[in-house]
Amino acid sequence: MGLPEDLPVVDHHCHLSATGEGVEAVQRFRSAGGTHLFLATQQYGPKTPASIEEYAEQFERTEAIARRAGELGVTVYCVVAPYPIDLVTIAPSVGIAEAVRIQEAALDLAGKWVREQRAVALGEVGRAHFPVPAELREAGEAVFVHALEVARDVGCPAVVHSEDLDAAGFQGLAELAARVGFPVTRLVKHYARHRVAPAERAGVVPSFLASRDVVRESLEDPGPWFWETDFLDDPKRPGAVLDLATVPRRALQVASRGPEALDRLRIPFESSVRAVYGFTPAVRTPGAR
Repeated sequence: MGLPEDLPVVDHHCHLSATGEGVEAVQRFRSAGGTHLFLATQQYGPKTPASIEEYAEQFERTEAIARRAGELGVTVYCVVAPYPIDLVTIAPSVGIAEAVRIQEAALDLAGKWVREQRAVALGEVGRAHFPVPAELREAGEAVFVHALEVARDVGCPAVVHSEDLDAAGFQGLAELAARVGFPVTRLVKHYARHRVAPAERAGVVPSFLASRDVVRESLEDPGPWFWETDFLDDPKRPGAVLDLATVPRRALQVASRGPEALDRLRIPFESSVRAVYGFTPAVRTPGAR
């Protein structure tokens, strides 16, 4: 069984680079049946951005890549923000206070992009996924709070980078969102590598890594949730984290199990996008321009 023409096939989190496969990977995604990508910005050169001008250039490169991918018939939504690890990287050279100022200014810029409809969410925002000194951890937490405040004020989701979370971790994220007044139902935990029961996620939405085991587990979940590859498009690490064609291939495998399984694909590709982002991905009909 194939995929219905009216079903969007959505990779909720990936990266693309002009120095990697770029649009070639997008073509592979489309050929496998993919229709929509959420494209998260990333560092495109060897130097971590250390000014608002450098972040502006980074976001614009992401937008340019999205535009090229769109020319292939794939709908691309940009997700922009300074990467949380950037603060850890630049603080030794510019100082913690200046690093925080730069990160918060870049978050303000990301919010402006959402207001201008150049991006649909702030991401990745959050915390380092490895131990850092207490003063950097506190600074990073202040930046994370600012990210949620910006997302709250512009009315968009926030896509969280952090260590892998158990039930207590999801609860902690939800409590932080509540303190800031950010709606937890628009808080997305990117790169979720195992299923935590919905009752234990405190409203935070997981974006599951589309590995075989996690896909199988996620299909038992009522949602909302997403699938993602976190494709890095790094020439030094081909196919990392998962290849960009993975989500449509998983979707085809699920669809082959029959109508009931096929109906489950509406959760990550339609209803979850609608619940978190406020729109339903539209599928271009064959021959449409």
